[in-house]
Amino acid sequence: MRRVLAATLLATSLSPVVAQAADITYIHAGHLLDQPGKTPRGASTVIVTDGKVTEIRDGSVPAPAGAKVVELGDKFVLPGLTDLHVHLFSDGDPMKARLEATTRDREDGAFIAAEHAKETLEAGFTTVRDLGGPPRGIRALRDATARGDIEGPTIVNAGEMISVSGGHGDNNGLNEESFDAFHPRDYNNVCNGADDCRRAVREQIRLGAQVIKFAATGGVLSNVAGGLGQQMTSEEMRAVIETAHSFGRKVAAHSHAAAGTAAAVAQGVDSIEHGTFLDEPTVKAMVAHGTWLVPTMMAPVAALAQARAGALPPASIAKAEQAAAAMKASHRLAIRSGVKIAFGTDTGVSKHGLNAQEFALMVEAGMTPMQAIVAATTNAAELLGRTDTVGRIAPGMPADIIAVGGDPLNDVSRLEHVDFVMKGGKVIKAGS
Repeated sequence: MRRVLAATLLATSLSPVVAQAADITYIHAGHLLDQPGKTPRGASTVIVTDGKVTEIRDGSVPAPAGAKVVELGDKFVLPGLTDLHVHLFSDGDPMKARLEATTRDREDGAFIAAEHAKETLEAGFTTVRDLGGPPRGIRALRDATARGDIEGPTIVNAGEMISVSGGHGDNNGLNEESFDAFHPRDYNNVCNGADDCRRAVREQIRLGAQVIKFAATGGVLSNVAGGLGQQMTSEEMRAVIETAHSFGRKVAAHSHAAAGTAAAVAQGVDSIEHGTFLDEPTVKAMVAHGTWLVPTMMAPVAALAQARAGALPPASIAKAEQAAAAMKASHRLAIRSGVKIAFGTDTGVSKHGLNAQEFALMVEAGMTPMQAIVAATTNAAELLGRTDTVGRIAPGMPADIIAVGGDPLNDVSRLEHVDFVMKGGKVIKAGS
């Protein structure tokens, strides 16, 4: 028996190792915007090997035997898009959310968020930054999509938004019983004073946050009166930003009023989310500091429609009216003044899968279609700090690729109807 076992082991050790054949795909593109901001190429072939781009050739190159072929010769091909402001655990229907709040468990929320992730990916957004949701839930969803267990975009997660007591990220407008039931027990995102805000940042990082978000000002959807002015002090903001940066995390500030935005910029925040009430001094400060603006132009439009339909509590209605009225002029000023713009929608306020409607609003505010696309690709990658994996089609990068009919550089609304989606070399959606 020992001789037989020894012979078997010897034969196994001497047997040749069979190399697994590479997974190769040839994508034939009619037009290719591989480097947003530069002139698109004509007919091209993108070669993908084991999930990564390995080569780009001019023309429609015949594929070798055994390679897969994706024919997009009548399509405009470009990198997968990035939305820097989504809420995958919110469904864009505040009335429904309130009605179902007492019947949903956390586990229900996870399945709903997974469906939202799939809708987002199928809309052409292969990377997102989730800026507010259950920390453990969004971390689990992030990891599940990264493993390929479920279909969804690459997720950069923030966990809960850091807020002062009574601020936009606190649970406001609830009776005693409801507050006790709904107040998060283990998220600890509410803070008061600089030291407490340092603790809150560390708590979110402990729960898996890859980016930190805080509320500099009031918010439209929080059920508390008091408007959209500055809520967090400069000292508290500095504590949040310095602590996050010390952990290697970038920081996004929810901010409407100019005073809150100016304070966050002065303390070194990486991005301003919304920037609804901008003025000349604040815009100049953003340019001087290199602060990014993520305009989320869809959010005030959606919130105003919800308010007028009676889906928001009374405290939100006046704020929605104010934000919607001021948004476009502020963003025009920022664009005209040279503020760095990155793409974000605040989807979760609006419905998931409609993210690309933001492009038309950006063009209305003064951007060219190319600038809007750059905001959702190379600019978004720069803000994320992931230029080596996001925003371009280039050798060595993950094959996150989409295609649309027509030319989005002439009509940016073409991006609202994505025909083809590839994520990491895997075809997610094929056909219109």
